[in-house]
Amino acid sequence: MSHSAHSRHSIAPFVAIAVSIAFYSVMDGAMKFASLALGAYSATFWRNVLGAGMALPLWLKEGARRPDWPLLKLHLLRGFLSAGVATSFFYGLIRLPMAEAIAISFIAPLIALFLAALLLKEKVGRQAIGASVLGLAGVLVIALGRVGEANAHPEATLGVVAVLASACLYAWNLVLQRQQALLAKPAEVALFQCLGATLTLVVVAPWLLVIPDTEAWVSVSISAVLAIGALMLGSWAYARAETQALVPFEYTAFLWAALFGWIAFNEAVTMPTVLGSALIVAGCWIAAPRKRTEQTAL
Repeated sequence: MSHSAHSRHSIAPFVAIAVSIAFYSVMDGAMKFASLALGAYSATFWRNVLGAGMALPLWLKEGARRPDWPLLKLHLLRGFLSAGVATSFFYGLIRLPMAEAIAISFIAPLIALFLAALLLKEKVGRQAIGASVLGLAGVLVIALGRVGEANAHPEATLGVVAVLASACLYAWNLVLQRQQALLAKPAEVALFQCLGATLTLVVVAPWLLVIPDTEAWVSVSISAVLAIGALMLGSWAYARAETQALVPFEYTAFLWAALFGWIAFNEAVTMPTVLGSALIVAGCWIAAPRKRTEQTAL
């Protein structure tokens, strides 16, 4: 059996992507602890600082190539977006249960379809439009489930809006990732994304930055380590299996978020969240291409 045939049938990439997504979910939990202690801004800032420190030796090992100006602009733009994605998501996360925040963020791939049409001139068909309607319906179901709790949790609406804003920025981030990955290696991408996010966030540091105490440093450090581990496992998996085969595993994040939210924060999963998640996942499944794809981004 050839290597490519073996790779397509091996269970290893699927195990790797499942563990990668679990790492991301645990990271979200650690960042929720850090954000509750420091605020979303400071937690995101320090995670990017530590992430840059971890990515630097990997970039040096790759050859320490200095990107030219067009590529550097792309790196900086994605770093800027990454800062917005993370800060708004973690701002929402401290106001919502983990499973609910993750479910709302699932709308990002659907938004990315239309951004790809705008930025990459890809054609958006009726199937994608229908999928987007399903996704939007799912978000609406989750949001309406919060209406009855508005008095008990007045900041829940802010949380929903923040996570939706994060999803929109993340969708743009996904489009940039496709462009960026064709031009740079993973460690370079990780390093300059962390540096770009840090440079973006440092602008308001004199007014907003909080120095972590020992407990918060532990949460932020765990988050940075898990992020790097998840990135490496995900890269390994996507190099060995087709994108369409791995994408469905992304939705296991909801299960992990529900589990860790229940264990760490005693968060119950509501029926509107389950129903809304099902609609969003169905929309993403419908939108996903069914043809065979090559993984060229790595």
